[in-house]
Amino acid sequence: MKTNGFHHVAIICSDYAKSKHFYVNILGFEVIQETFRAARRSYKLDLKVGDNDAIELFSFPDPPARPSRPEACGLRHLAFEVNDLEAIVTDLSAQGIAVEPIRLDDLTGKRFTFFQDPDGLPLELYER
Repeated sequence: MKTNGFHHVAIICSDYAKSKHFYVNILGFEVIQETFRAARRSYKLDLKVGDNDAIELFSFPDPPARPSRPEACGLRHLAFEVNDLEAIVTDLSAQGIAVEPIRLDDLTGKRFTFFQDPDGLPLELYER
């Protein structure tokens, strides 16, 4: 199988307004399209993350909780590549987002850190 990369990452949130605010206003992702699907009582928000990257943010009535910690099987975290890690950590912290201390990847020598979205989804910032 030959792929061209990721098309999108889909996230189901528990509070659509809170998650939309987080991903659009705090993380700064551009809205591509927002759709309300009445038959499903669900929103689908397409967000531009990078030049060719997207997140689909979904709302569904009463989604079940997904175990996340400690190291549950499945998606471990979503990582965003950034140019200036310290500047973004400072900005997130100023907006009340708890960010873990910056660490060094033993294998690559790159700096990284973690924070969480409103539903506790682990998000990583990885310095380019």
